[in-house]
Amino acid sequence: KYSSSGSVEVQTTPVLSVNGFLDAGEVKNMIQSKKYFKGSKDLWDFLLDGVTHHEFTLCALGGLIDHLSRLMMDDVLCNGEVLPYQVYKGCLRIDGQTLINLEVFHNNADGGSTGTLFKYLDNCITPAGKRLLRSWICHPLKDVEEINNRLSVVEALTLHADIMLLVAQFLRKVPDLERLLGRVKAAVQSQATLVLPLVGKKALKQRVKAFGSLVKGLRVGMDLLILLKTEERVNLLLSKIWNLPELRGNNGLNEFLKQFEAAIDSDFPKYQDHDPTETDAETLSILIELFVEKANQWSQVIFAISCIDLLRSFAAIAIDSSGPMSRPCILPQSTSSSTFQNERGPMLKIKGLWHPFALGEGGVPVPNDIALGEDRDCQHARTLLLTGPNMGGKSTLLRAACLAVIMAQLGCYVPCETCVLSAADMIFTRLGAVDRIMSGESTFYIECAETASVLQNATQDSLVLLDELGRGTSTFDGYAIAYAVFRHLTEQVKCRLLFATHYHPLTKEFASHPHVSLQHMACAMRPHSPPGNKEYELVFLYRLAPGACPESYGLQVALMAGIPKAVVEAATAAAGAMKEMVGENFKSSEQRSEFSTLHEEWLKAALAFSSCPASNFNYSDDDTYDTLFCLWHELKNSFAKSSNPRKIL
Repeated sequence: KYSSSGSVEVQTTPVLSVNGFLDAGEVKNMIQSKKYFKGSKDLWDFLLDGVTHHEFTLCALGGLIDHLSRLMMDDVLCNGEVLPYQVYKGCLRIDGQTLINLEVFHNNADGGSTGTLFKYLDNCITPAGKRLLRSWICHPLKDVEEINNRLSVVEALTLHADIMLLVAQFLRKVPDLERLLGRVKAAVQSQATLVLPLVGKKALKQRVKAFGSLVKGLRVGMDLLILLKTEERVNLLLSKIWNLPELRGNNGLNEFLKQFEAAIDSDFPKYQDHDPTETDAETLSILIELFVEKANQWSQVIFAISCIDLLRSFAAIAIDSSGPMSRPCILPQSTSSSTFQNERGPMLKIKGLWHPFALGEGGVPVPNDIALGEDRDCQHARTLLLTGPNMGGKSTLLRAACLAVIMAQLGCYVPCETCVLSAADMIFTRLGAVDRIMSGESTFYIECAETASVLQNATQDSLVLLDELGRGTSTFDGYAIAYAVFRHLTEQVKCRLLFATHYHPLTKEFASHPHVSLQHMACAMRPHSPPGNKEYELVFLYRLAPGACPESYGLQVALMAGIPKAVVEAATAAAGAMKEMVGENFKSSEQRSEFSTLHEEWLKAALAFSSCPASNFNYSDDDTYDTLFCLWHELKNSFAKSSNPRKIL
């Protein structure tokens, strides 16, 4: 359980001792005699038969039921449903940390909903629609057909504004049917709970109001669904999304609902403020008992109403967006039986991508193109190695790509010009720097724990986002971890990888790798006004450009952040001195004496392997300094610590 203030400890109550548990036979008899789970009786009987020989399983179930009985909560089991526990079956897996990193429900500024994916997608009118949106966001689809069914409804609604307007008019009259149905079902715990002396006039008055509101609200929703069934432009598309019970006809829900409407009008004409009597309590008890017999069908109707509300919300976003929105083309996962996918592998190709809710007031989106994997036209690297200045938009671009995949697999239009992707099975992100003092977990420990989750669970069909991995520790250790993780994900897991870094030697290492694309966020140095001023300022272009960024412009960003100019100038001088010292160390014969012939041969071999001839080695290149320094330092330490240097070689 997670809140903005942190994790909330779960309150627990001890159960009885094991000796107090019923045996398996007694548990089965108790379930049948008390009519638990009568709404799913056939499935429940099947499940009980399947665990007949698992005595401890039934004993544990009996202990849980007995625990609920002691808390006087076991009556809720009478109307309970038996559902399989398959959390991620058919769904894109998004863990809790990814929801936080991508600001899906809460922003990282104040924990509110402003500037989140949920807020952006939430144009729902009904409370049940908003709850369904939250559920859909946590469980995007993987099945291509199901995704396209949703997209087809959204597309049809965007093309027919009259249907959208009609749907909105009906939905504004619909109360919170989901909660009302839950209250009515909870009221059917026993006949005694609806007897006026036991319940109390105030509680009974609330139940009359809830039942009347539920019946009247269902009438509005049923009228909407019946109307949509006669609308040829959307009826067939909607029928592929939900499985509605029979609405019309003598045995349809519509006729069944009319009977309850008539009863409400005759017995509780002023149900909103009705003063109940003993007779009213008995009448309400009978009505609710009959009504709840079709609780599953009512739930299907409410789900259908929530679906049309949510899909209408998606269509409204596509129409009213501040930038271009496109229907994504979803391809099967690479593990499918499709010959095309087996040959090609996972891919993600987005043209004109922009972040949907990162724009300031009056801001203009800067579109960028991302191409990972292989498509019918050509082959692209499946890994993007991204560099660029601080504040240049690297994290924003990577978040936008992940959000685009989530939106596409929700069945929503994507903020771009065109989008083609194979369905992802999991999304992993490692962003930001945070520690957990109370748990004794440092920033770097959390960074490694999140990375470990990626390495242990990512598959070829996953989408992985790693931002500045390794920055929480020393330069050498951080670079080594970033290098090893990057190579493993690129060559072993072979997933779609978005990797942002300030370790520029990585760009040298993987410059010629066939599955790695080097790109950077462009920027420019602009002279300060007035004209003639020799000072320059850094201007961010937020545009993705090919190749590696020459540097991270950290000193310029420090100046922009308000660090005193004198301090920045001292840092600039220190940086120049360090570069000169490293260069001189490698150029001077005195220092090169420590850099043995074996070291030099190893370095030449490494340079040749990375397609960088030793004869063309540029000692004035910043990345070359880093590479040489790292190699020299690590080799020197290895030889100093080893009793057998030849073993290292």
